[in-house]
Amino acid sequence: MKVTLKVWRQKNANSPGALKTYQTPELNENMSFLEMLDVVNEDIAMKGEEPIAFDHDCREGICGTCSCVINGKPHGPHKGIATCQTYMRSFKDGDTLVVEPFRAKAFPLIKDLVVDRKAFDRIQHAGGFISVRTGAAPDANSIPVPKENSDLAMDAAQCIGCGACVAACKNASAMLFVAAKVSHLGLLPQGQPERYKRVKAMVTQMDEEGFGSCTVTGSCEAVCPKEISLDFIARMNRDYGVSLLKGESKKMAGGGAG
Repeated sequence: MKVTLKVWRQKNANSPGALKTYQTPELNENMSFLEMLDVVNEDIAMKGEEPIAFDHDCREGICGTCSCVINGKPHGPHKGIATCQTYMRSFKDGDTLVVEPFRAKAFPLIKDLVVDRKAFDRIQHAGGFISVRTGAAPDANSIPVPKENSDLAMDAAQCIGCGACVAACKNASAMLFVAAKVSHLGLLPQGQPERYKRVKAMVTQMDEEGFGSCTVTGSCEAVCPKEISLDFIARMNRDYGVSLLKGESKKMAGGGAG
């Protein structure tokens, strides 16, 4: 099969960018989307042109670095998978695919399809940790945890921080990401001592990074490769409300989820 690619090319954040058209070599339909880009880059390099810059690492849907917008949808046409898990059999021979970077003020473009997502790192540094001294590894059953809580914590912990939620949101909100990071610690006993300080610190950092407010359109949940639920945003807002009552902050969480 062959497809036509229209790929966003931009040397850096200070240079103008534009979509450039490429005709792919013959492709195997069982190639992943990133393998297809590898093949296209080999062809481009053979012609003496500069290859397309794109992020990748594990190529197993774990690291979250493979973020591309394919035909207007972060990570591509399917639900619950990352760009690296999208295969060329998802498209038809002769299709035209428009490939762009994630676009958000808080994700400044580095080059072509690569954006800087250090804003997420700074949010996690602000409060995504626990300072409880745990000592040696305790027995698994020494701290009882309700199964509902452990299941929810594991659901939230699946977030890979790819930024698809931001790219899909009309406001470039990071509420789903922050809610997942707040919730997976806040649901477990070890995370309780800093629960309300954590939510205040992470939301404050989120606002400082320039992410927009949440208006609950649900686009974030729809494109999340790990299908993180909007329920976590509601949970985070409840915790933020408690932090207000405790005097932790005078500012509403990211404009609120409503």
